[in-house]
Amino acid sequence: MDEYGDDPWSVPSLRPTLRDPDMVTPLVHLYRGELGRLTSYRLRLDTTTNWAVGTTAGIISFVLGTPSAPAFGLGLAVVLNLIFAHLESRRFQRFEMVRQRVRLMESGFYVELLGGRPNPRWHEELRDSYLSPQEDLPWWRAMGLRIRRNYLWLLAVVAVAWAFKLHTHPAGPMEAAALGNLSGAQVMGLVLAAALALLAWAVAVGPQGPE
Repeated sequence: MDEYGDDPWSVPSLRPTLRDPDMVTPLVHLYRGELGRLTSYRLRLDTTTNWAVGTTAGIISFVLGTPSAPAFGLGLAVVLNLIFAHLESRRFQRFEMVRQRVRLMESGFYVELLGGRPNPRWHEELRDSYLSPQEDLPWWRAMGLRIRRNYLWLLAVVAVAWAFKLHTHPAGPMEAAALGNLSGAQVMGLVLAAALALLAWAVAVGPQGPE
């Protein structure tokens, strides 16, 4: 075996074939297992989004429904949404790693099984994914994709609620927006800058990846 190196797949006469049950059966079970993991991670993504929606709705209802509640109380919804977006981005990285494994088996094993021309390196890439699991999707892009897909809209709702709270405050919008030593105008400027930064982040990552 030394004359062939460490990869018997590189030698056609030693490569397992799709007629070999020792090859087909484990791959079929592996594919089913990875599909199960993919579904599990997809549900976990939905769970995090549901947490964010429920939390945002509860905070907005409290702040708008309580006249004495300060407008800056909606900042808690912003902080929690960013925490949820971080958690969701980490889950999305793992989701993408598993999705790539499923895609490798589909583009290699099943394409060949159906008589097509498979990706010639699918087995090597799949093997390496198990030997050295790596999340190919960087965190900054995963975070940007989740912000773009879900959290921009939630934060936009919070912003509308904040504007409504300021508009209906008896002391006027500027007084209601003031926070500590910061004037209302300064707070509004910071909020606008943060909103533009998040929007730029979401646009910079490009279109949403498949899920």
